[in-house]
Amino acid sequence: MTDSTEPTGRIVLVRHGETEWSRSGRHTGTTDLPLTDIGEQQAALLRSALDPADFGLVLSSPLGRARRTAELAGFADPVIEPDLTEWDYGAYEGRTTADISAELGRPWNLWSDGVPAGATPGESAHDLRGRADAVLRRARAALPDGDVILFAHGHMLRAIAIAWVALPPDAGSIFALSTSTLSELGFEHGRPAIRKWNAPIVH
Repeated sequence: MTDSTEPTGRIVLVRHGETEWSRSGRHTGTTDLPLTDIGEQQAALLRSALDPADFGLVLSSPLGRARRTAELAGFADPVIEPDLTEWDYGAYEGRTTADISAELGRPWNLWSDGVPAGATPGESAHDLRGRADAVLRRARAALPDGDVILFAHGHMLRAIAIAWVALPPDAGSIFALSTSTLSELGFEHGRPAIRKWNAPIVH
């Protein structure tokens, strides 16, 4: 029997559909690219796996690719949460990991090495963790009234997942997250757990 005092509920994480830069592996932070035609199709498929009635709180990044994914998935009016914006990549915006590693002459890891300032200041993994913690405080407060769903970005959602299970800020490098996939945070025996990760919509 489950103890009625144990925490319950789930936080569903949805990465946006494909963009031109996600397809080519370019880091897309504050650049507000639209979904590709494939990205729109991916997002529309989410509708079959998600019922808006299941969620008491729907949050989206302010960036268009996340908001459009929410709309196509059947969530026409999400609450915009600025802390769900993707990692600010600073001078590495629009560049690939391979290109950055070649320039540095060594393998580059976003989570441990960070980014230099460019047109924007850039963020560290610790900066991202602060935003992830803020989102989770909002989500946890809403769970007693229903499940929560977040529409956002690859690195931001990884930061939220590792914060949920209290892994260190640089642990995001061990989590792969594809476009237009579903992940789920919840509880196991009363403790925060990752219950589903990077699940594609299969038809």
